[in-house]
Amino acid sequence: MRRWAGSALAAATAVLACGALAPPPASAAISSILGSDTVSGTAIACTSQSDGVRVCKGDYGTGPDTRLKSFDGTPLALYVILPPAPASGSDGNYPLVVQSHGWGNQASGPGNTEYYGPTGDQWAKDGYAVLELTARGFGDSCGSAASRLADPSGCLNGYIRLDDDRYEVRDAQYAIGLLVGAGIANGQRIGVTGESYGGGTSLQLATLKDRVMNADGSLSPWVSPTGRPLHIAAAAPVIPWSDLVYSLVPNGRTLDSQVTPPTADLSPIGVMKQSFVSALYALGTASGYYSPPQSNPEADLTTWFGALNAGEPYDGNSEDQSIVSTIARYHSAYYLLDGAYGTATEAPAPLLIANGFTDDLFPVDEAIRYYNLERSLYPSDRVSLFDFDGGHMRGQNKAGELAVLAAQIQGFFDHYVKGAGAAGAPQATAMTQTCPASAPAGGPFTASTWAGLHPGEVDYGAPAAQTISSGAGNSTISAAIDPISGEGACASVSASDQGAGVATYRLAPATGGGYTLLGAPTVTANLAVTGTFPIIAERLWDVNPSSNTETLVARGVYRVSGSGPVAFQLHPGAWHFAAGHVAKLELLGQDSPYVRTSNGAFSISVSDLQLQLPVHETPGTSGAPGGIHRPRRPRRPSGRGSSRRCIAWPGSRLFKRRVRVSHRGLVVFGTASERPCRNAPAASRRKEHVKHVWVAVYRGVGHGRCRFLRPSGRLTRRRACFKHPVEFRASGTGRWHLRRRLHLAAGRYVIRADAVDGFRRHQRRRAVSTFRSRLR
Repeated sequence: MRRWAGSALAAATAVLACGALAPPPASAAISSILGSDTVSGTAIACTSQSDGVRVCKGDYGTGPDTRLKSFDGTPLALYVILPPAPASGSDGNYPLVVQSHGWGNQASGPGNTEYYGPTGDQWAKDGYAVLELTARGFGDSCGSAASRLADPSGCLNGYIRLDDDRYEVRDAQYAIGLLVGAGIANGQRIGVTGESYGGGTSLQLATLKDRVMNADGSLSPWVSPTGRPLHIAAAAPVIPWSDLVYSLVPNGRTLDSQVTPPTADLSPIGVMKQSFVSALYALGTASGYYSPPQSNPEADLTTWFGALNAGEPYDGNSEDQSIVSTIARYHSAYYLLDGAYGTATEAPAPLLIANGFTDDLFPVDEAIRYYNLERSLYPSDRVSLFDFDGGHMRGQNKAGELAVLAAQIQGFFDHYVKGAGAAGAPQATAMTQTCPASAPAGGPFTASTWAGLHPGEVDYGAPAAQTISSGAGNSTISAAIDPISGEGACASVSASDQGAGVATYRLAPATGGGYTLLGAPTVTANLAVTGTFPIIAERLWDVNPSSNTETLVARGVYRVSGSGPVAFQLHPGAWHFAAGHVAKLELLGQDSPYVRTSNGAFSISVSDLQLQLPVHETPGTSGAPGGIHRPRRPRRPSGRGSSRRCIAWPGSRLFKRRVRVSHRGLVVFGTASERPCRNAPAASRRKEHVKHVWVAVYRGVGHGRCRFLRPSGRLTRRRACFKHPVEFRASGTGRWHLRRRLHLAAGRYVIRADAVDGFRRHQRRRAVSTFRSRLR
């Protein structure tokens, strides 16, 4: 539902490209499809519309049950939409577009406008076949009581799996395979798109690309029932997530300037977006079918909702940790892309990912996280971004923006799926939030990369301490900006400070032509924390001094782990601060009803704060007090007046060609380094140097658990992979090595280096510090 959460093979592919496995042409116009693959075994009739487009609807009712029987027997309602029958020649082998619907919705045919791109009818008139599949557990795919009664045995496993790679995603792959096997669709020209829940499906399909995930989490080549190799040619996920855990329970660890480490977003468990998650759960109850509680721990959405809604303490709670691990492993494209759960990695299909700056459910950083990782692993990949004032609430979804996005999706598929038109260079496109709702969106702004959208930066520093209290804050303001029950993206509230317990920072008024926020505001500071389960809710406002009112332009939430230096970002925003207007940052201990109120009581002293606003204007441009500067990436500064101070994280790299693993031990070589902060005191710079390098050797056993190698050569029992490692200390720092005599049994091992500085800061984990080996 839009505005909700809805809203190996290379050789075979080469043979296919040469035509040796070309699909058999249909000898007559297609009038029915999938006769042997429906619940009743009756073919799905195809009816021509007045424009000639043929619509094949598989459903149940008074006649035979023509729902598709999926790979595990679950009945799925669907539409297949075909171009007008050709006047002569063969009918079939069409490029295929798969449109996946949002949460709480179901496939509704050729006129459905929910997908942000062309409708099914428009795609078909352009020469594409279209598949719209109702996801299991919704609508006529076992979502209603009547649909379950029509096929009780088939619907036993037909409950919502929350876009599981092994079920909803596999359903789409299976249906695609049937269409290819029947000669209707071309198995090498498949494009996938969808919004929200369907956007998640699309991104997962693109990441799997030419593989399917089996029930045990392993991957196999994706082939049609007739044995034809299949792959996704392009994908356009709209308002998707890449990490479902972070999008629903963010901890604030994603940064747009670096690749997110494998467990950074999962530990600590974050703060639930309560108004959204509660509303989504209620919508699923009303429009879908959840598994009975306690019947399937890998799809028990009722128990999951209750556990997360109960709140802290999360960490150390095995049930909560299991929920997070399951959602990350089977429902999040990011962890499939980085191979965090032991699956082999490969480059995804070409991507155009669209997210909303004012979307408080799946904001822009859901795309940036995936984008950064993909570009680091596969620099030559085709991945573009489209970010706008739209998506789920508070998104405004203005007609002008939607027209630009639809045109981009069509042009993207025409080239990569249909094989027509120019490819164009990958780019990042942004359109900004504007108010009132009747005003056209700002932009489009374009650049070759995400970072290129914000070449400048507005800096602000506040050395004096301010206090955040868990119970402080104006509930009326919080209610006005809640995405579910609030007043929308243009809500206007009093700009008066909220008083004690809310840390408030005001920049000087914008000058000249003003400046345009176009990215993720970054906050760095020192925290002194007392109390339990602390959180920080962040809000960036545009204050209009003439009316003493303010409009929200960016927000976020951060799960505080303890006292000390921190760096976090608000979700990316896009807003022009006009001359005379003031950017204001608020840090609060609550933002209810949007995010869940902490179970604890706490106080946080915030000092040496620095705020960095990424802006579209170039360095040296007027418009900002103090000027617009060149950004430093990664942006991790803290401020004392106009000076800058950053957090210098250590790093390490393995010499992968010099790693030797045998049954008698291992030898590992590598380097370690740090980036000292230029303006830090000399004593701090000395402590920023790498002091030790540690090496862990372990075997992944799934669900975020590992068995670590002990000095004795034996493996530990299962434990959290990154919270309680067993590590060996390497010799040296700048250039280091580890030689260890051990008895290693056969199996797959991961070797991970971890550099630590004098502040006891551990490195951000990256692919270059990890090596995987198989010992036979």
